[in-house]
Formats: sequence, structure tokens, C-alpha cells
Amino acid sequence: MSTPSGKVQTVLGPVDPDHLGRTMTHEHLTMTFECCFVPPAAGQEDLATAPIEMKNVHWLQQNPYSHRENLLLCQEIQAVRDELICFKKAGGGTMVENTTAGISRDLTTLRQLAKDTGVHIVAGAGYYVDVTHTDETRKMTVEKLSAVIMNEVLHGADGTDICCGVIGEIGTGWPITDSEKKVLQATAHAQKQLGCPVIIHPGRNTAAPREIIRILQEAGGDISKTVMSHLDRTILDHGELLEFAKLGSYLEYDLFGTEMLNYPFNLDIDMPSDSQRVQTLAFLINEGYEDRIVVSHDIHTKNRLMKYGGHGYSHILKNIVPKMLSRGISQAQVDKILIENPKHWLTFK
Repeated sequence: MSTPSGKVQTVLGPVDPDHLGRTMTHEHLTMTFECCFVPPAAGQEDLATAPIEMKNVHWLQQNPYSHRENLLLCQEIQAVRDELICFKKAGGGTMVENTTAGISRDLTTLRQLAKDTGVHIVAGAGYYVDVTHTDETRKMTVEKLSAVIMNEVLHGADGTDICCGVIGEIGTGWPITDSEKKVLQATAHAQKQLGCPVIIHPGRNTAAPREIIRILQEAGGDISKTVMSHLDRTILDHGELLEFAKLGSYLEYDLFGTEMLNYPFNLDIDMPSDSQRVQTLAFLINEGYEDRIVVSHDIHTKNRLMKYGGHGYSHILKNIVPKMLSRGISQAQVDKILIENPKHWLTFK
């Protein structure tokens, strides 16, 4: 099977890039996140096992990773289906679903969600962070890892004929482990042969994105077709951000809707508010990077669904876009971020 050159590969097959519409470039529709469980603080054990209900919503917002049930997004297929219909009604067209091997990728469910809702869904190939790698994965050579990734794009993943349309989110921690480095190198090798998009989950350190780009470049990756995720929790200094932007990847702000006092995976980071995220987008646009920005929510826990009082998958379209327009970002620039940039990134060479 040849690559879908000039097309975007969805779980229902290749589509014309002009049909994508407004695109969220980093979401999860069904996954588990138990690999990143954070034990609750002393005295909060009862909250960590209590049912998800309105009186606990704020605690969950501040401690989403300390409630095991909250990490099982895979249990909420009907709620996600309902939200995708809302997303479509709000003007949304496409979701890039970033669930990879190790966090319960479910391509059959993704295909059914696409059929049921009319939303284009692009599935992710490859591997997440080291803690999710199996012993078998760690023993694989770069060549074998690359072959697995290519097969997931060309022929189908997880025993299905459903083909992935992006490599990623490829995950690393910090420091980058040997297994993660091999996966990055394999990603670059596969991308070079397939001409496909790549999306990266960097470790929670300001040095991580730059180091990942270096590894990808040395292995032959195409940085111009690579998205660096989670910059809103990784590079907060504007000077450092501009230095990174010069390297040429897409700059993704994908935690819209996430506002917490203490970010448990790096307590040195002050998680920005949505207003601050919009300010950073405006800054990047003014610096000439409007062609390299993409946005999303990265929903991966139950509490962020509307069913549980969360913002849901339509938050950017309903709330952030009006805020962007009120802060001097033009409609043409909004359309570039939501439509044109994702379209160019997702289209196979």
C-alpha cells in the first residue's frame, strides 16, 4: 500500500485536506492514563476514591491525576460521542487523536465515533513515554521500531486495517531515556520514508523540546512537518520561546481549559491561564509565527468532559476564539491557526 500523498489519512480513509475544517491537533477520545497516577496528599485519600460529583469538581480540577477513576477516559465513549456532535455543531471538523501504544489506543472505537458523528478523526502511530514501554519495545532496534510505526500508517494498527494518519504523540520524559531516544530516531526514519506528520510530547523541562528536535534532525526527520506539543507548560520565557521557534517546528498550545495552582509533574511550573495562553499566541503572531501555531485542549481525563462540569472539546471554538478576536488577533489569523496550519501539517507529502 502506498502513502496517501496529498491527502490526510483518517480512520475512515484518506480525505482531501480542504475538507478538514477547524481542527483540534491534540486530543484524546478514549485512553487510560493510569501510568501517571499521583498519590493524593495526606488527608485527601477519601476525595481520591469518592465518586465524581459536583461537590468534588474543584478538587478534581486541581488534582486530576490523584483520582484513579478520573484517569479512565475509555469509560466515557457515549459522553465523548455526544461531545463530538456538539463540536461539529460548533463548527468543528477534525480531531487528531494522540493516543499511542501503551495508553490503550482503541482504533475500532475511533472509527465508530467518526462514523457516528461526522467528525474526521486522525489516529496516532508509535509509542508514548518510557514508563509505558514494554520489555519487548525496549529490546527493539531502531529499525524494528521504525518498521512497526510504518506498518501502523500503511496497513493498520493493533490487528485492525485502520491506518494511523500521524506519528505520535511520541512521548519523552526528562532526561530522555535510551528507549525514548530509539523511538524518536525510529519516528524520524519512518517520517522520512512516509512524508507524514509527527507530533511530540516533550519532557517537562525547558531543554526538552530543543533536544528532541536535535535527535529528530540527526535521524533525518522533517522538522517542518513536526508539532511540538505542550509548549504552554514547557517554555514560558518569551526569549527562550523565540529561540525555539527558530528551529521550525509547529508550536502547539494544547492545554486550553487546564488551569491549576500546582502542576504535579513539575512543581516549578506555574500553569498559565487561558488568558495568558491567548497573550502568548498574540505575541508569537506579532513575531511572525502565525504560520506555525496550532491549538487544542489535550483532554485526557474525565473531569474535563462537559458531563462532569468540564470545558469539553468545544471550549476553544466557543470561548477561546472570541477571546482571541478581542485581543487583536484577526479572523484570518484565527482561521490560519485552526484550519490552514493543521491542514498543511496533516497532509502527506
